[in-house]
Parts: sequence; structure tokens; C-alpha cells
Amino acid sequence: MLHLIPDHIVIWEWLAFAIRWTHVITAIAWIGSSFYFVALDLGLTKAPGLPKGAHGEEWQVHGGGFYHINKYLVAPERMPEHLTWFKWESYMTWISGAALLMVTYWAGANLYLIDTAKADLATWQAILISAGSLALGWLIYDTLCKSKLGETPTVLMLLLFVALVVMGWGYTQVFTGRAALLHLGAFTATIMTANVFFIIMPNQRIVVADLKAGRAPDPKYGKIAKLRSTHNNYLTLPVIFLMLSNHYPLAFASQYNWLIAALIFLMGVTIRHFFNTMHARKGMLWWTWAVTVVLFIMVIWLSSAGLNQDTLEQAEARAMTPVERKFADAEGFGAVSDVVLGRCSMCHAREPVYEGILHAPKGVFLETPQDIAKHALEIYVQAGLTDAMPPANVSFMEPQERAQVIRWFRSAGGASLAGL
Repeated sequence: MLHLIPDHIVIWEWLAFAIRWTHVITAIAWIGSSFYFVALDLGLTKAPGLPKGAHGEEWQVHGGGFYHINKYLVAPERMPEHLTWFKWESYMTWISGAALLMVTYWAGANLYLIDTAKADLATWQAILISAGSLALGWLIYDTLCKSKLGETPTVLMLLLFVALVVMGWGYTQVFTGRAALLHLGAFTATIMTANVFFIIMPNQRIVVADLKAGRAPDPKYGKIAKLRSTHNNYLTLPVIFLMLSNHYPLAFASQYNWLIAALIFLMGVTIRHFFNTMHARKGMLWWTWAVTVVLFIMVIWLSSAGLNQDTLEQAEARAMTPVERKFADAEGFGAVSDVVLGRCSMCHAREPVYEGILHAPKGVFLETPQDIAKHALEIYVQAGLTDAMPPANVSFMEPQERAQVIRWFRSAGGASLAGL
């Protein structure tokens, strides 16, 4: 029967989807413009007849037209009437990402953020660590950049890499594997957006103000902004990987997930170095791809060597959390367990028996009462409200069985238990 007013879960799922959609759109815009300007900057050439103060020029063709671009190393002699600022792509990527973090990991802390086997945190404590770590990371990074290390970019980049590895390890000590990698991505993205908001844009405003006042701008502001922009350029690809990692348990469910993240940061450097060198017309450094492949093979090996999952016996012996206990004690749990075991567990098992499935999709196990109670919300959305699971209904889940799932979840007060 069609309900005119959707329940809380439906509204919440669509809210999360809308925010994720916004996040992807703004990220595409930010990354696209960032990569474009890095390539443009590296490809500039000096030519006779450049305007006074111009550092180089570039001719480009796109969309049926030709573009002639000049770059001024400090600033032009006078302020142009039309000046386009590139900032909102970065700001909205971070704002939408922060909103998605709140909707998914803060509101669903008991499901996605807190791992009681690592740290038995209250929800407010987990959220405080989550938010506090992002702010602390920026403060530490900014302090390093403003120190004398800023004059030695290579050393500074190495220290940044070490800090990211340490943070990755630290997150794995308190959060679920999925949340740990996601937070490392958010930690890095916060640094990148803060670079734009606190450093790059203010420095550009100082230059504009000097031009309007008839003063000669100080070149140091452009130099500082260029350093931060370079960091953003090399951090972009690892951030994308970390944001996608929550869909791939081989990345987040490994006990070596923080080492995997460290190798991904190195891969980001090798890949960007190839393209940056190519755009600067300094040749094609194919060896960087060989290094990238070796690093990726190491990632694959670490993921399979350190798959972090409990055994079936351990899962059965694990005590349920209070939230899980309420789902397990709710009316209809026995019938739903039979449905899940019959329709879902052949894939969602510690040792899947469905042909072609080597690891449980998204690291979700549905073999024990503890497993089923833990993933109540996902079962409700994926196999109750929708027919997303089983995929293509390969195990022939019946409409009445989906109805059982819905009745059980709602009888337990599922929306409130899930924090929604």
C-alpha cells in the first residue's frame, strides 16, 4: 500500500543521497578547475611581446574557439573590470562533505563510527573526536607551513606525509575501519579547503587591495599561495580514494588499512608527478607508472593478508550492544532471521558460498543473530523498503518476506534506535 507520508528512514536516506549528490558535483567542479589551473600554470611559455609584468602565455582551443591566456606572476598593472574568483567550488565541497559526515557517521554513530572492541565511546565522545581531529590537523599543518620548514618544501611534504600516516593509524585505534579511512580523507580535505579559505584567498585579496590602492603587491603572497596550492594538487587523488574506500571492505576492513592509506598517498604523488611533468613539457616520466603499479600490488597484498574479520564462533559469542538487543528482542526477529539466513547469508558470510563472491559485499556479515541485529537498518532499507538486495533477487526473496522485515524493524522502533 502506498503511504502518502514517507517514514523517517526514507526521508533520511533521500537527505543523505541529496547531500552526497551535491558533494560529488562540487568536488568535480573543484578538482576540475584545480587540475586545469595546475596544468595551465606548468604549460606557460615565454614569448616576445608579452604585456608588462606577464610571466608567460598559453594558447588553447576548446569548444570551437581559441583562448589566449597570460599569467602575471604578481599582478597586472591595473585591476581588470571583471575578475573571476575560484573559491566556492572548494567551500561547497567541504560544507557538503561535512554535512554528509554528520548525516552518515554522526547520526549513525552506533552503526558506522563506533567500534566498541577498540574504544567503548559514547556517541558524543566519538563525535567530539571526529570534529576535533579535523580542526587539530589543520592547526598543526598550518603551523608547520608558517615555520621555517615552509622554505624547504620537500622536507615539509615529507613531514605532512608522516603526519597523515600517524593520523591514519590513530583513527584505526578508535573508529571502525570504514570510518577511519573516511576520516583520514576528511582530515586531508579539511587541510585542502582551509588552504583556500585561510591562505590562498586572503593573499589574493591583499594583492587586489594593493592594486586598487596603487601600491606594488609583494611577491611573497603569491609564493605562499603557490606552496599551499601545490600541496592541494598532490593530495587530491588520495582524498578521492579515501572517500570511495567505504564501498570496498578490502580497503577499510584490513588490519593494515592505515598502511594501505599511506601507500595511496604515495601513489597520489607518483601519478600527479607524471602529469605535472608532462604539462610542464619536461618529458613523460613513465617510471612513475611502474612505481605506481608496484605500490598498488603492495596495497592488494596488504588487503588480503590483513583482512580484519571475526570468526563465526567469535561472532556468535559476542555480546550484543543495547541497541542490537532491542532489535533482537523485537517481535518478528526470529522470522526475519530465517529470511536473512535463507536469502542473504550465502553472500554475506565470512566464507561466502555463492559462486564468484570471495568476500562479503561491503564487509557486511549476516550469519548470526548478532550480525542481523547489528545491520538492522541496512536490512530494512536494502531488503525491506526496496528490493536492492538480494541483487536481481537472485535468491527469490518474496514480497511477504520483505513485509516481515518492515514490520520487525518498525516494531523495534527502528528509526529512533538508529538515531534518525
